[in-house]
Amino acid sequence: MENVRELFQVTAKRFGLLNKNCCSVGGIEISLVQSHILYEIDRLKEPSMQQVADSLAMDITTFSRQIQTLVKMNLVKKTPYPEDRRIYILSLTTEGKYVATRIDTEMNQYLNEVFSHMSEFEKETVLRSIKLLNECMAKSSVCCKPLF
Repeated sequence: MENVRELFQVTAKRFGLLNKNCCSVGGIEISLVQSHILYEIDRLKEPSMQQVADSLAMDITTFSRQIQTLVKMNLVKKTPYPEDRRIYILSLTTEGKYVATRIDTEMNQYLNEVFSHMSEFEKETVLRSIKLLNECMAKSSVCCKPLF
């Protein structure tokens, strides 16, 4: 029988999920968490801090520290919401958009190269399986929470 955890561990290592810094764009070092934050801000189109923290399953205190770092790096802009000044809206600066786009391009090139070693049927099977896995993880009572 295959060791399922080992399969995921190897995948995570190969995908670079265990690297402290995932990306270097124009001399700027971006951590994996920071790249996820940039991606979510871009995807959600001017979300609140709480929306992005929730989408990444991060507690707001840890998330706030990451945002402060990204603001200092001039990648993210934090704007008070006019109707409730306790809420902050996040957006990417021009430089933040550039960094997010570069990371996205590099990730897509990497994935295209990986998929180039598969037939179209194999690629579709893998993508369908990952989609199914994500759906089942979303239904799990223990997904996205520490197990200990």
